[in-house]
Amino acid sequence: MLKKIPRDWLAVLKHLVIALTAGGLITLGFFYVYLPLITNHGESITVPDLQGMHVDKLQDFLVARDLRYEVVDSVYSADLPPLTVTRQFPKPGSKVKQNRKIFISLNSVNPPSTRMPDLVDKTLRNAELILKSYELKRGQLTYKPDPFRNVLEQLYQGEPIEPGTRVPKGATIDLVIGDGHGIRFFEMPDLRGLPLSEANVVLKGNNLEPGLVFNEDSVSTDVAVVIRQRPAAGLTVKVGRIVDLWLGDPAELALLDSLQNE
Repeated sequence: MLKKIPRDWLAVLKHLVIALTAGGLITLGFFYVYLPLITNHGESITVPDLQGMHVDKLQDFLVARDLRYEVVDSVYSADLPPLTVTRQFPKPGSKVKQNRKIFISLNSVNPPSTRMPDLVDKTLRNAELILKSYELKRGQLTYKPDPFRNVLEQLYQGEPIEPGTRVPKGATIDLVIGDGHGIRFFEMPDLRGLPLSEANVVLKGNNLEPGLVFNEDSVSTDVAVVIRQRPAAGLTVKVGRIVDLWLGDPAELALLDSLQNE
């Protein structure tokens, strides 16, 4: 036969069961009632889109939505005003908990600068690609008579700009382009009496190509001038015509002119 359990032990077991039951209820209440209440368990906040918002408005806007923010860096975008949000993390539409910190990047007040590239004599397509690589914008196009459709001038704020000049990134560069319909036939200029360097400048300015250069008397180029040219001055020539030059002593040119005048 089973021995009877003493009443003292029954009381102990009764209190133990009560204590274990109470502990279990407290544990369940802590994890499934108390913690969800203080951590908003099961609740989330949708991250708003902050791009383009000025930093002065961020604090009130996010606090009203139980969120915070922190500026982590600054970048530059010509498409947004200064001190506005350019990027954010988490991204708009993400689900986060209350009081989550949103990390943002702000648009710089002053854009970084870059060097102006050399676009002269480039095709329009090539010039546009170069501008894009330098983070510059192509502005207004102006056409001038020229047999070639290349860039003739580059302008910033209405003034010519030299290659290498520092300009803000995102700056607009206007271009003067040849229309491809420039004067094709014109009167050959007179190059006689000019040093070779100046004669070549005149040739380039008239879209003529330097040809052969003769210096039969081996006159020093420091004093030599053009004494004869082919085609001769006054003849009708075409754009791109090759021009041959003869160099000589200025005194020789004076002699030739006097013989022609007799």
